[in-house]
Order: sequence, then structure tokens, then C-alpha cells
Amino acid sequence: MNAFDILILGGTVFDGGGGPPALLDIGISGGRITLAGRAGPGAGAARVLDARGLHVSPGFIDVHSHSDFTLLADPMAAEGKLFQGVTTEVNGNCGLSGGPLLGDAAGQRENDLRELGINERWTGMDEYLRLVGGRGLFMNFATLCGHGNLRASAMGYADREPEDAELDRMAVLLSESLDAGAIGLSSGLIYPPGIYSRTGELVELAGRGRRCAENFIYATHMRNEGDALLEAIREAVTIGRAAGRLQISHIKTAGRGNWGKIDGAIRIVEEAAHSGLRVSADRYPYTAASTDLDTILPAWAWEGGAGAEMARLKNPETLKRISDGIKKDPSYWGSVVISSTPSRTDGWMEGKTLEAVARELGKPPVEALFQILIGGELRVSAIFHSMNEENLLRFYRQPWVMVGSDSSARSFGGITAIGVPHPRTFGTFPRYLKRYTMEKEALTVSEAIRRITSFPAETFGLGGRGFVKEGFWADLAVFDPAALKDMATFEEPFRKAEGMVHLVVNGKAVMADGALTGRRPGRVLKKGI
Repeated sequence: MNAFDILILGGTVFDGGGGPPALLDIGISGGRITLAGRAGPGAGAARVLDARGLHVSPGFIDVHSHSDFTLLADPMAAEGKLFQGVTTEVNGNCGLSGGPLLGDAAGQRENDLRELGINERWTGMDEYLRLVGGRGLFMNFATLCGHGNLRASAMGYADREPEDAELDRMAVLLSESLDAGAIGLSSGLIYPPGIYSRTGELVELAGRGRRCAENFIYATHMRNEGDALLEAIREAVTIGRAAGRLQISHIKTAGRGNWGKIDGAIRIVEEAAHSGLRVSADRYPYTAASTDLDTILPAWAWEGGAGAEMARLKNPETLKRISDGIKKDPSYWGSVVISSTPSRTDGWMEGKTLEAVARELGKPPVEALFQILIGGELRVSAIFHSMNEENLLRFYRQPWVMVGSDSSARSFGGITAIGVPHPRTFGTFPRYLKRYTMEKEALTVSEAIRRITSFPAETFGLGGRGFVKEGFWADLAVFDPAALKDMATFEEPFRKAEGMVHLVVNGKAVMADGALTGRRPGRVLKKGI
């Protein structure tokens, strides 16, 4: 009779807590770790995975993911994350989650759902999570509730403060989402409609959310990551105090003129922590960001949603006002790269800088920008090179910074294999471990693993995960440290990471000997359970 479902033999085990590794065997039964020690002679298992010469750790937790719709479109989209060792994603970031979707919030997402071939429609977080769980997940799925969803569902894309009834409606939708399984509230304060909110609105919602749910957390794409970075961090801290816990999304100092603000940024966070706030942050291991191309436009151009924005771009009078509001140094246009367009006619632009596209179109960069946005009906993504390596290393040396890809899960084929996305989609975790731990030695391997396992599990309330301990869920990554490497580049992002040998999710092997097994044991982690 087999004592274990899976037995992982002879690996160098990092338990996720930051301590030194040890040579151990790992026994798994009923989805959980039942042995973290030495298997006795003749110990039997239905499946034995050889880990001699390999590192064994808890599965990696991607705390900043955007797979809300890609995993609905194609569960195989997970493979880009699986080859990196990711066993759990936290989605619903930057103010956008899969639910709730009512009114203008639903209308704004319609083109995205159609483009991804998603036929189902839903309104509440409960319906959405049932759909996600019903797809058959390769990895675990947790989600925050997006403030943008709440605001757009309750009052559309209006640039004004909410009326009392609208704020109450947002609070009810948040409470319902938390009851359905969301683990906190996220905001995207550079995007509509979040950009139109005032601090008080977010403080009120964060406070109500905290009263509704244990382990509540507020995660924010702050109002500014460049010129007004320090002011934005102070605002995030104010809202975080109401929430009880604060997660600063993809912390950065964007723009050469703002690189020197890192000392102030770190000081504000440390002061908040010393005063008792549980504050943390995430960061991807690259110096380029990626988001919607229309974030270049002045914020007033977005009011009213996509239809109103398109109308402004097609109106000569408002177009001139938009143009006058875009103040960029000439060198800026060479730092922005078009990563995806919805039209194959415009596919030639993908992977090219705005400067190069403008040159080929024979237009000034601002005019080329407008043409691209109109032709792509605003659904155009871009990569923005705006950060520096020294600050990235300094952030990773801070004990309160973990790792998030800031990307959706994508496959190497199928409906999600489009465009020229940021390489972080396929390379974040091996790049972090190899480049910033083993090569640049910013962190020890034990501490680096803690930042992507137990630290995020504890921060986001993912109970029973993040450690290699008996009784914990068996989410495990087994990798070859010598072979570990991110292969994705800005020019060729659709390349599998190397070095992951075995991957176990909830006690089932989803990868063995470097190949996917086809097993789909992932779960929706409602409130982290």
C-alpha cells in the first residue's frame, strides 16, 4: 500500500520562511504535505519525483496578475506562468476585476470579452468566480475587487464625487464581492473611473471593506508614480490606514527626473510601517512598464467611457485641446513601444516605437498617436521604458517588497498568443531569482524565495500556503538553479522560461520532468481559503 500520493525525493528544500535550506524528502497525501523530513526505507508512493540536485520550494505566488479574462478565454493560458513556477495568482489588480460588472462597467468590458471569445455574461463576483472555477484551473486563483468596477457599476465614468446613494451602492457591491470570495479592494488611480475619485471616497470604501471581512487588504496602483510620486504614496498610506493593510502595486520611480525620489518613497513607507500600518509592495524585475496607450492622453479626455473618448478624438476642436495637453520631451516617443493592437491591419506597428511608427506614417508623433488610438478603437497596449536598474535593486533590498508580474496569464498558442507583450508575462520569476539573487546578490536565495511564497501568502491571507510544512497545501516548485533562466525578450516575448522541472498544485503534479501533465487541480481561493 502506498503511503503517499506523491513523494519528492532528495531535494534541497527551502521552506519559504527565509531560513537555510535542508536536504529533505516531501510526502504528499490528500492534497497536503504529510512529510517534510526523510522517507523511511520502502516508503511507497503512487508517483515519485526525483529532486536530487534540485531546489524545492513552495510554489510561487504572483501577487499582481491580470488574468481575470484570459483564463476564462483559455485555461491553457496558464502555461506561461506554470513554466515560471507559479502555483497561485492574485488577480483583480489596478482597480479592474472580473466582477462586479453592471451598467457602464459591463459596457466598457464588452469589446474585451468579444475579442477573447468569451460568450458568457455575468453581473456579480459570485457568478464570475463560479465561471472561473468551472473552467478547470491549472493554478490557484484569488482575486481582489476592483474599485473601478464598483464606481463604473454605480455611477459610470463621470468626473465627479459620488452622491451618498452611489457611495452606498459601491459599498454594497464591495460587501457582496467580499462575501463571494474577494480578498480585498484594489484601485487604479491613473485609469478611468478611478482617476475621478477623491481620497475620501476610497477611505470610506476601505473602512467599510475592513468591517466586512477579516484579512482585508487595499492594493493600489497609485495616483502617480512619477512627478507626484511622494504625494501619491502619502495618499495610499491614508487609505491604507482605513483598510488596515496596504499593498503598493508595482512600486517605481517613473521618469528620469524622478529617479532621485526613491529615498523619499522608502522613507514614507518605513514611517508608515513604524507607526503600525501593515504596508508592503510588489515590483516586477524589469525597468519598463506596460499599460494602455491612451494613458498618454490628459485625464479629462477619458470622462464618460470609451465612446465619449473616441468622440473627442474624432472632433477637431477637442482633439486640439487634447494635443495641447500632451507635453512630452521629443525623446519620449522613442521610449514607447506598441505592444498590441486589435486590428491585424495595424499589426505591423507591434514591437515598434511610437517614434518609428510616426516616421513610417509620415506624421508627428502626437498625430500618429491619435491615428493609432482611433484605428484600434482605444484598445491598444504599449510598453513604456521609464525606470532604472539601480532603483529596482534598491526596492528589492527592502524587506517589504515582494514580486508581481503585472501581467495576464498567456499561452504560447491560441487566442491569448497575440501581440508583442511585455516579457514579464513569461519571465518574471526566473528573472527575479536568477538575475537579482544568484547574479546580482541583492538577496539570499532563501530570502528571495520567502518574498514569493510565505510573505505574499501571509500578506494576502492565503491560508495554509506559502510554506513547505506538514499540514500545508502541497503547492511546490522543483527547479534546477543552474538551468533557471528567463528566455522572453522585448523582441521575442513568447518564449518559455527554463529550469522548472516539477510543479505540484494542491497535491497534483501539473508538471513532471519539465513537461505539463494535463492535470488541472487549481482552485478558486475564496478569502484565501
